[in-house]
Amino acid sequence: MKRKIIEIDEDLCNGCGECIVGCAEGALQLVDGKAKMVKEDFCDGFGDCIGTCPTGALQIVEREAAAYDIEATREHVAQMGDEALKKFDEANAEHEAKEQSEQENPKMSGCPGMQVRMKKADEAKAKAKAATGEISGQVIKSDLEQWPIQLHLVPPTAPFFDGKELVVLSTCSPVASPDVHWRYVRGRSLVVACPKLDKTEGYVEKLSQIMAQNDIPKVIVVRMEVPCCGGLSMMTQQAHAQSGRADLVVEEVTIGLDGELRGTKQL
Repeated sequence: MKRKIIEIDEDLCNGCGECIVGCAEGALQLVDGKAKMVKEDFCDGFGDCIGTCPTGALQIVEREAAAYDIEATREHVAQMGDEALKKFDEANAEHEAKEQSEQENPKMSGCPGMQVRMKKADEAKAKAKAATGEISGQVIKSDLEQWPIQLHLVPPTAPFFDGKELVVLSTCSPVASPDVHWRYVRGRSLVVACPKLDKTEGYVEKLSQIMAQNDIPKVIVVRMEVPCCGGLSMMTQQAHAQSGRADLVVEEVTIGLDGELRGTKQL
């Protein structure tokens, strides 16, 4: 049958194993230092593993593949212990809900990070007026105090990093939430990156240099709630480890697709 399934680019895979942790179905394992599919019928094609990959080696494709076998997969996961089985059942419930939603609204199907979402017209207009200052009669100015901001372009020893908290900002966050500037950009230095669409080679190394070579008291990852954005947190964690900065606090802030703050946690 033709269906959605995970495909792994071995040239991009660095063998970190994070995708294996992210796969609740136990469909992946490391073989000779590379992530491999254990059995096609263990992969449900929802792609929870994609957001954990720091190199972009995983993607969802549609091709001829064995049908997903939920009963065989559950038996396979049960061999890994109670926690693994609990994780599987929770993921399965979430996937069933997504599948039901996609059947009811086919336009919302596909990768969560690529789904088209629209606000009600009145709500969108009101927020647009507020963002432009039309309601208050004031023009809202940018809180950005530096340039460049793209991670590819910033020099690790740029003076705007020293002595300030660093924000590692996903590309979509400031568009999704009008609060990002005053809440996270104001008074801080920042770098902007997208773990799904950027060429991320060298990102971990550059981030680790920025952390190691500047007096940065705290790093805040501001990401969207879609799975692919998890790669930004993963790269930041790896950079933190490489920097040798045991004193550095690293937090993750998640922005919902409605622009609201979902939560904050320490990495």
